[in-house]
Amino acid sequence: MIKAKKSLGQNFLIDNSILEKIVNITDIKNKSILEVGPGTGNLTSLILKKKPKKFIVIEKDNILANTLKNEFKDQLTIINNDILKIDENTLEKDKLIVFGNLPYNISTEILSKWIINSKDNVWFDCLILMFQKEVANRIIANFNTSNYGRLSIVSNWKLNIKKICDIKPQSFYPKPKIDSSLLFFSPKKNYTKIKNPKNLEIITRIFFNQRRKMLKKPFNQLFNGNQKIINELKIDLNLRPQNLNFETYYKLACEYEKLRS
Repeated sequence: MIKAKKSLGQNFLIDNSILEKIVNITDIKNKSILEVGPGTGNLTSLILKKKPKKFIVIEKDNILANTLKNEFKDQLTIINNDILKIDENTLEKDKLIVFGNLPYNISTEILSKWIINSKDNVWFDCLILMFQKEVANRIIANFNTSNYGRLSIVSNWKLNIKKICDIKPQSFYPKPKIDSSLLFFSPKKNYTKIKNPKNLEIITRIFFNQRRKMLKKPFNQLFNGNQKIINELKIDLNLRPQNLNFETYYKLACEYEKLRS
């Protein structure tokens, strides 16, 4: 068995029942597929059995990329590169169904990049991704809960998110020390348009920098106590960052853009 590299956050999914569950979440026959971090190709082989139209895999590990090339030959396009260095908008003209057992050490960075970089016409049809359970709980958290924060707000901006299941450590080799969760993401038809998504990152970073403090300080830092915004968005500055709902943060990002335009 190929030895997993800790430096690349590798934990190979080996549980056939989970692999079957993943590949049957959505219809992939005659669709264009992207798999990120295929590892030893356990999920890859099941995807191929479903007869996709086009199949791209991105694998950073040179040894694994060569192993996949030898095993699957011309059945898929292998990109031996770091996912964070790839412009996903240029991968394929069709919208992609994306599968990913993401390296846990960079999973939130990958997700944030895909959301921030996605244009109005999003490049993917859906995302089926694995995260540490703790991270997944932050992604799907609602406001007024302790897990709610920057990741929840950015993730829910353009995407509908559904939790599929939790996965125990024994489903992987080597066994991670934590549980994992499988999430399904689909693009929203309607969402608040923010011209530069980096502004949403700025807003959420400043508000959640001191998440236990009241809203007054970060609001004044960003908006200099602008009463018009307070009135329009009905913000109570005595509340804490976790008490503001998703839509208020998206509107705050728009107001931030207006002040700087």
